[in-house]
Amino acid sequence: MKKTVWIATSNTHKLEEFAEMLGDQVTIKSFRDLKDPVEVEENGTTFEANALIKANALYNIVHEPVFADDSGIEVDAMDKMPGVYSARFLGEDTSYDIKNEYIMKEVEGKDRTARYVCVIAYVDENTQKTYRGEVEGEIYDRQLGSNGFGYDPIFYYPPYKTTLANVSDEKKHAISHRGVALRKYLEDHAL
Repeated sequence: MKKTVWIATSNTHKLEEFAEMLGDQVTIKSFRDLKDPVEVEENGTTFEANALIKANALYNIVHEPVFADDSGIEVDAMDKMPGVYSARFLGEDTSYDIKNEYIMKEVEGKDRTARYVCVIAYVDENTQKTYRGEVEGEIYDRQLGSNGFGYDPIFYYPPYKTTLANVSDEKKHAISHRGVALRKYLEDHAL
């Protein structure tokens, strides 16, 4: 019998990534599987705080083990912004094409270093723990690639010599911030 894993998100892209990384041995459930919609105010100032806010919100409804992630991009030339505000940067309804163009303009002639950060929070009746994953890269000078989502078209990963939107899912998951955090989580929680 498959194990059920609750993930505190409604983000389709995140659910797809987790499904690809976790494979067929689990059934994933999320906020989308609840009878009533849930609004969670992510008002933490760190990735850890926001991940725990989401995990606790879902745990308090389902009373089963839950994990949640909070992730984003930190751009050094922008004082590590957008950071925890990555999804809401320039407004939630602003397209990532516009967000990406804005960031590329901000780093022109400056330090282009950046990193993706993902923190997975795990909550059950006895535990609240976080697992952090990071991947270092640079802001590229143009948008390149159509795989992935969000900031992937401008996140240049030097070992691959291209952006994360320009590689296969398999290559991305092997080094991604979400993949690193998930592998740390799975070391503690075998499926």
